[in-house]
Amino acid sequence: PHKSSMIPLREIFIYRELLVQLALRDISVRYKQTVLGFIWALINPVFTAIIFWLIFGIGAQMPTDGIPYLVFFLAGFILWNFFATSLSAVSDSMVNQSVLLKKVYFPRIIAPIASTAIAIIDYLIAMVLLMMAVIIFGFIPRWETFLIVLLVSVWLWFAAFSLGLWFAAFNVRYRDIGQIVPFAVRIGLFASPVIYPVSMIPAEWHWLYGLNPSVVAIEWLRWCLFDIAVSPEPVFFLSVVFILFVFIGGIRVFRNMEDTYADTV
Repeated sequence: PHKSSMIPLREIFIYRELLVQLALRDISVRYKQTVLGFIWALINPVFTAIIFWLIFGIGAQMPTDGIPYLVFFLAGFILWNFFATSLSAVSDSMVNQSVLLKKVYFPRIIAPIASTAIAIIDYLIAMVLLMMAVIIFGFIPRWETFLIVLLVSVWLWFAAFSLGLWFAAFNVRYRDIGQIVPFAVRIGLFASPVIYPVSMIPAEWHWLYGLNPSVVAIEWLRWCLFDIAVSPEPVFFLSVVFILFVFIGGIRVFRNMEDTYADTV
């Protein structure tokens, strides 16, 4: 492999057909022999939202800064689910491609990128559901809503990819990573403003809370969807700096270890 550049863009372009085929294979396997097919991408957020609405919206009377709890939760959960699913997919990508790794050479970075295809498809379908729910509840999205949706979507994918590179590299050698990531994802749901608003977090802890990459994404989406007067705090953008360092370190570790993947996996 050519390691003169941190990101092997030239090799990715050369092997672009393999990238597409791996992504299409994962999508076809996911929905093969299913009766409902892509409808499963809607069932998950809908039933999860109903359950959390009954427990926290009606039962616990969770504050939502004046937003109906159902759409409040959906806006946070759909983004968080995309981040969590992408992170898990990238983390397991090298192990899941173990057979291919042992047979032929290809740019190893292709496996983590292709593994997020299912998460992207499910996310796009769920986002249509969210927009419909927002309109039904009487909110008119701002003109910049679709631009912000695009930006937060790219941001969450990049954050999940950056973190996942670390796990993907070490998961080849230490299979404990495969147990740690699902646990971290479950904890992360409650460490993100999905069930509750950011206003419940003490202000002195916002700098630490802002390191969570999903916080700024969820806050920006709710701000543009529900016409919240106050935009997200600048401190939440600490996650941008944090994830940039995570990406630089992750891509270097991943590239330095890629010669050993086929022998170790």
